[in-house]
Amino acid sequence: MKIYLDGKLVPEKSAKISVFDHGLLYGDGVFEGIRSYNGRVFMLKEHVDRLFRSAQAIALKIPLTREQVCRAVVRTCRANGTLNGYIRLVVTRGVGTLGLNPYLCSKPSVIIIAATIQLYPKKLYQDGLSIVTVGTIRNHTESVNPAIKSLNYLNNILAKIEAINAGCMEAVMLNPQGFVAEATGDNIFVVRGDRLVTPPPSAGTLEGITRNVVMDLARKAGLRVSEEMLTRYDLYTADEVFLTGTAAEVIGVVNIDRRTIGTGRPGDVTRRLAGLFHAFAPQNGMPI
Repeated sequence: MKIYLDGKLVPEKSAKISVFDHGLLYGDGVFEGIRSYNGRVFMLKEHVDRLFRSAQAIALKIPLTREQVCRAVVRTCRANGTLNGYIRLVVTRGVGTLGLNPYLCSKPSVIIIAATIQLYPKKLYQDGLSIVTVGTIRNHTESVNPAIKSLNYLNNILAKIEAINAGCMEAVMLNPQGFVAEATGDNIFVVRGDRLVTPPPSAGTLEGITRNVVMDLARKAGLRVSEEMLTRYDLYTADEVFLTGTAAEVIGVVNIDRRTIGTGRPGDVTRRLAGLFHAFAPQNGMPI
């Protein structure tokens, strides 16, 4: 495998960063997870735009333009033959001191990995997920704003640990006010009749790229789509619940906190939107 590291494609074993990189020492950096389908990098411009917004929010200057980042992603995919896969795009603060001061870091590092990922077994897309609500709350918006896709994912990891300890692969995270925010790595949707509802970014929700695509597809399919604050009651009593994410795509949720959702199987709307997404994704992206 070839890894893009600061302008060069290097063998995997040679792709190394300094132990003084603030990305390693403090989780100081930003990232994006991106998919490629049929030789196209899906929604690359939108992912890169969000990367630059995250960097702006933490006062990190990416040493490439948006166009250069896009070309670097395509170049890395081409070098690895990643026509259908997963891309991790990372920007670290760079080498600095053992102190916190980010302005002492000399130059940010850009890393691109083009490989594969399988978040959930295929059977779960047919049968649906069972998930639980966890005690680890989503970061407060004035702490580390969840809109920032930062390298410090400890908040999500602690919630994932709780989910795994409960025998589940995913979890519902609430915000400090007790409203539903998102899952540990995915956005969450509720279906009620012809309405599709998801928490707004102000609830502590990352504005997911797949989330936004699914919302657009749902509107075109005639569903009424809205962003609203949700409680666990709204999840428990929904006709359907599903998750969306770059790696997860669209996957149904059939049980939350031992409450059966709907019929206990992925519902008609979930399956329909999953089909629409799978038809849309391979046709939309930057050619590799």
